[in-house]
Amino acid sequence: MKPIAERVREAEERIRAHIRRTPLVRSETLSAASGRDVFLKLENLQVTGSFKVRGVLNKLLSLTDDERSRGVITASTGNHGLATAHAADLIGVAATIVLPETADPAKVDRLRERGVRIELRGAECAEAESWARSEGQRRGALYVPPYNDLDVIAGQGTVGLEVAQELGRVDEFFASVGGGGLIAGAAGFLVESGAGTKATGCLPKNSPVMYDSMKAGRIVESPIFPTLSDSTAGGIEPGAITFELCRRFVSGWVLVEEAEIREAMALIHEEHDLVVEGAAGVAVAGLRKSRRSGARGQTAVVVVCGGNVAPAVFEEAVGRAPRGGDESGGDGRFRHG
Repeated sequence: MKPIAERVREAEERIRAHIRRTPLVRSETLSAASGRDVFLKLENLQVTGSFKVRGVLNKLLSLTDDERSRGVITASTGNHGLATAHAADLIGVAATIVLPETADPAKVDRLRERGVRIELRGAECAEAESWARSEGQRRGALYVPPYNDLDVIAGQGTVGLEVAQELGRVDEFFASVGGGGLIAGAAGFLVESGAGTKATGCLPKNSPVMYDSMKAGRIVESPIFPTLSDSTAGGIEPGAITFELCRRFVSGWVLVEEAEIREAMALIHEEHDLVVEGAAGVAVAGLRKSRRSGARGQTAVVVVCGGNVAPAVFEEAVGRAPRGGDESGGDGRFRHG
């Protein structure tokens, strides 16, 4: 298999003109508290408000003319669906997004506003995804997965490439983990390119599927409870390629409590005046909870993966209203689910 770092470099060239090179800013508070030199990679300021657009764009820009003519299909009520709608419109590919019949009507309307075809199928996300895959096969449309695809993973990995270009050596890298596409691509690039990086995957304790799978040495099912980090919640596809990539490139794992996620979201709001979603709070909380000998004085990067959270949800989580309105890079009202 072609090295991940090579795939990421190719992806960066492919998507460069269509994404934002998001800021990498130093956190004075986190640096002082941890003894590290801590930087935040602000993917909440990315196009559509999350890193997801990187992977989807790389996938769609890799299609042949014939594949483009047949269109794409996916299933998502959140960041991946929003990224797919944006990317498809940008490059002129017909897209269908499948949502469960129980989807929030406001989310459905916002996706429709972006010009994609909407299908409501099934009572929950798993049923919508199953229908989307089957329908894609029936009509010859390409199914675009949120993480279980090498082109998608390489696109997400451009986060790591940009970090390495700015900082050179990166001692520690923290990212939230659901299906594992972001950390597989970004950590894969950093490790293979010789940045000297130890990557840590951060998960909510209420949805620890990848963490439990790593402990078991195979993909397992885990009990899942409600979490502020809804964009990382859920299971992992059987045979997902991200599992082996995470085993190879991720050095450590940390689980965080819901209270720790809230505190991290509030910290980012206070220090940087940014409204971030729960999954971004998970990575910040993971850094705060992580203890590794010899870490003092080293450079650590935390991916602030998204900012698509409804103001009311943010206020309920952190106990205060967001200042200055929506600070996300996309539609801050569009909460992933």
